[in-house]
Amino acid sequence: MTNPTHELTPDTDVHALVRDKYGAIAEGRSRSCCGPDCCGSDLAVSSPESLGYTAEQIATVPEGADLGLGCGSPLAHAEVRAGETVLDLGSGAGIDCFVAAKLVGPTGQVIGVDMTPAMVDRARANAAKAGATNVEFRLGEIEHLPVADAYVDLIVSNCVVNLSPDKAQVFREAFRALKPGGRMLVSDLVWNEPAPEHVKKSVDALVGCVAGASLKQDYVELVRAAGFEQVEIVAESGYVAGAQVLAENDPDRAFYQHVRSVQVRGVKRVA
Repeated sequence: MTNPTHELTPDTDVHALVRDKYGAIAEGRSRSCCGPDCCGSDLAVSSPESLGYTAEQIATVPEGADLGLGCGSPLAHAEVRAGETVLDLGSGAGIDCFVAAKLVGPTGQVIGVDMTPAMVDRARANAAKAGATNVEFRLGEIEHLPVADAYVDLIVSNCVVNLSPDKAQVFREAFRALKPGGRMLVSDLVWNEPAPEHVKKSVDALVGCVAGASLKQDYVELVRAAGFEQVEIVAESGYVAGAQVLAENDPDRAFYQHVRSVQVRGVKRVA
């Protein structure tokens, strides 16, 4: 259930809340999670270039596939190879799937999974418009992936795992879906210091990818605990756009300097 006071409670259905907010974005009834309809600001979201996408990649993405919801291109450090099968957790309108589709080529496959029906519909429409035959979008939760065991070579995700109420389960599912020797590269938001309690309880901060973000070291440990090896943060930066928006009307705005964008890599050992 959602809370009209915009405060999360123990009874809040986080999946339903996120699905509703991001469904509105997919349908054009709301701007991105850092837009005025969500966080009460006119500040712009981060540009694709600032998140690590190249001009060539941006040019190949169909119009409407980039909704400004990411916090860093997971493909910038993923070393995608031709012929691979790539799985995107929380694929949204499809930007990372379409970039990956070009990288894996016609012999490869890209699967996007998203729990919001409107996002899946929009992504499928984008794929049809672009004539992308090596991309498919499946409806499902990232805690329960609609993908067979040991099926994919690479898993990516862009600013989505923080929205999950069970991150440990997300990483266990990612590990299950990977082939032995496969790897995962996730871009996400974390905290360097514990978030204030009022931020953790804020609906706007949740859908703005901040309230549900883990402490950085806790995040890394969750990846390791799922079975991944060679776990490391391969890139880290300050996250300005979303943090600025949420901090704008918060007396404790100084806390938002502790929000970081990280890219975390892990590998599944070859059996």
